Amino acid sequence: MRAKVIDYLSAREDLFVQDLYCGADMSEALPIRVINQNAWHNAFARNMFIRPSKELLSSHAPEFTVFHAPHFEASKEDGLNSQCFVIVNYQAGEVLIGGTRYAGEIKKSIFSVMNLILPKKGILPMHCSANTNGENTAIFFGLSGTGKTTLSADPKRALIGDDEHGWGSNGVFNFEGGCYAKLIDLSEEDEPEIFGTTRKFGSILENIVMDENGVPDFTDVSKTQNTRGSYPIEFIDNRTSDSTGGHPQNVIFLTCDAFGVLPPISRLTPEQAAYHFISGYTAKVAGTEVGVKEPQATFSACFGEPFMPMHPGVYADLLSKKMEEHNATAWLINTGWSGGPYGVGNRMKIKYTRAMLNAALDGELDDVSYVVDERFGFAVPTTCPNVPSEVLQPIQTWSDSDSYNNTADNLAEMFVANFKRYEDGVSEAVNASSPKSLAK
Repeated sequence: MRAKVIDYLSAREDLFVQDLYCGADMSEALPIRVINQNAWHNAFARNMFIRPSKELLSSHAPEFTVFHAPHFEASKEDGLNSQCFVIVNYQAGEVLIGGTRYAGEIKKSIFSVMNLILPKKGILPMHCSANTNGENTAIFFGLSGTGKTTLSADPKRALIGDDEHGWGSNGVFNFEGGCYAKLIDLSEEDEPEIFGTTRKFGSILENIVMDENGVPDFTDVSKTQNTRGSYPIEFIDNRTSDSTGGHPQNVIFLTCDAFGVLPPISRLTPEQAAYHFISGYTAKVAGTEVGVKEPQATFSACFGEPFMPMHPGVYADLLSKKMEEHNATAWLINTGWSGGPYGVGNRMKIKYTRAMLNAALDGELDDVSYVVDERFGFAVPTTCPNVPSEVLQPIQTWSDSDSYNNTADNLAEMFVANFKRYEDGVSEAVNASSPKSLAK
């Protein structure tokens, strides 16, 4: 495939090349080269990676090169699973991408590289967003569509980054130089900072339909529901100047629960944090993957299993050590459904999610009363500022408690079945954090 891609790219009249870095901490930054067939993909790479100064550029020596051929499709005789392919050769320091014009593959391939390199140095690579108020840093784990970008863009907190970070000896640092936001149903009222980036020159709107006057329609999903915006992080006014932050005091796991049974916010013990980090439960969001028409329950270890070349236990152990060392608190936030499963209930209101998140980060949930969920074991607050108390307890939002209990038992059993893959590689305390079906 390498020979075919090189021949294909060599036959193009023009190619576009960027020399960039992955990692805002220059002591750990990976020098990369991205070679694209299309100008807009090259502009995407420049948005998404760290743009070097002239001085750094003069000494740049790429350790990984991305050969990007989006219009070259694999054929049946190549023996691959589809016409699309993303192949990383760690030994050669090369990435091949073909058959897909989705720009996200460019950055995710290098993310996979960082996920192999950094743990060997004691640095935790994370599929997360991060923000800080200078004294309190928070990281947000979650798969596409769970709210990482939205919730980390907070007017009261400075953005460190929206998708990929490392947690090292000095704290958190962004891998990227830009943001890659989902734009479906984007509104200026709910997400003013992200909305503002779509009006700036240099932003890339991917799969967005525009009207005859060039005005984007963020509700139009005729191309795909996976509509995206790529923009330099400088387009966000409220950000850290160097894309770094201190050691996190709060670790947030975001999940989009399509069954509507998980509480909108829960506090986890360290062992539960390791369990849910390895589980990586959420729902695949329609449009993100081929064939997904509505949310489907899925488990993705470390909230990024396709990009994690090492055993999930390696990353979970690193997370546990970092959290213990810096006394961080773990929270599970459900941005999915309430009052019933997908198709019956409603998606959690973003204003409630923001209120719960802010309360957790500001310490307003430290001294409230909690109840322990008898099925999942985590602690659920009984009150939260600016959130109706009944919203905090999912069973109270369902019209049929028996239906809730049956659905919750089914989800608990799914957790147990999924975790059997990892139970031999974790402690008894982590295994004991598994949810329990209450069905008699």
